[in-house]
Amino acid sequence: QVQLVESGGGLVQAGGSLRLSCAASGLTFSSYDMGWFRQSPGKEREFVAAIRWIGGSTYYRHYADSVKGRFTISRDNAKNTVYLQMNSLKPEDTAVYYCAARRSGGRGTNLHLYEYDYWGQGTQVTVSS
Repeated sequence: QVQLVESGGGLVQAGGSLRLSCAASGLTFSSYDMGWFRQSPGKEREFVAAIRWIGGSTYYRHYADSVKGRFTISRDNAKNTVYLQMNSLKPEDTAVYYCAARRSGGRGTNLHLYEYDYWGQGTQVTVSS
């Protein structure tokens, strides 16, 4: 059974940093592309960042415009974990953050919810002004 478990959320002041982690089990982690999405109250879940295997040990990273330059996605295949380093946080980054997994090599852009097969339960990030 595939499980994705996020951690690292919390309350932080604007300008601060957090690092989210997502530990995966029940799948061959290195064979999966990973993504982070977020959802604020009253809003749809939106894409934040994705890391896509493109061959060998090379990965392509993609970011939403709203987080580009502030957030960094990375992964440690030995630990079956994907990370989201969030710097220069803003109040508008407040949301529940979800990690997601999809098998590598598939079609699409990895930017859309429907492209992912597995989801975590989410972790709350609150940024105070």
